[in-house]
Amino acid sequence: MPQQAVLPFDDPFEWFDAWFDQARQSTMIEPTAMSLATVDADGQPSLRIVLLKGVDRKGFVFYTNLQSRKGRELLVEPRCALTFFWPQLGRQVRVEGVAQAVEDAEADAYFASRSRESQLGAWASQQSRELASRAALEAALAEVTARFEGQPVTRPPHWSGMRVVPTRIEFWQAGDARLHDRWEFVRGEPEMPFECHRLFP
Repeated sequence: MPQQAVLPFDDPFEWFDAWFDQARQSTMIEPTAMSLATVDADGQPSLRIVLLKGVDRKGFVFYTNLQSRKGRELLVEPRCALTFFWPQLGRQVRVEGVAQAVEDAEADAYFASRSRESQLGAWASQQSRELASRAALEAALAEVTARFEGQPVTRPPHWSGMRVVPTRIEFWQAGDARLHDRWEFVRGEPEMPFECHRLFP
């Protein structure tokens, strides 16, 4: 059964932190998974799942190859959207905002925390590009493995983080008979304060 709706927090980041903590304490396999929607120069939307790697009052952070489709699209059109769906809790959070590249020091610190295998994979994969065969990928991985043998793997210049700075955050709590509870926090610009509104389900 869906949980009973809670009263809105005054601050959307405090609210997200509370729900996110409960999601991580649940039995969900990957509570950090979020859908990321981008759009290309022709207006064609694109959607995929990425993992949340950090959240603070500045926004929601994920990491990617900046030469991937999502990376290329966000560098041209930074407006984007995220959705978290936690079905076991009957909850959904939707975020709309603008993507900004994280600072190099932040990206370096996160890259250093990854497993060596993942670090090497970031060098070997030309994400979203056409791949001739699995053997070609394995050959690329063997090459970078040999290149970095006996030394730390540095962060590729084309691999970094993006922070989605929100202008809108919606919280959705499932209710009986589809009478869900919805609240939205909206601001015109990232520097402005949020206004909170309750929405019809």
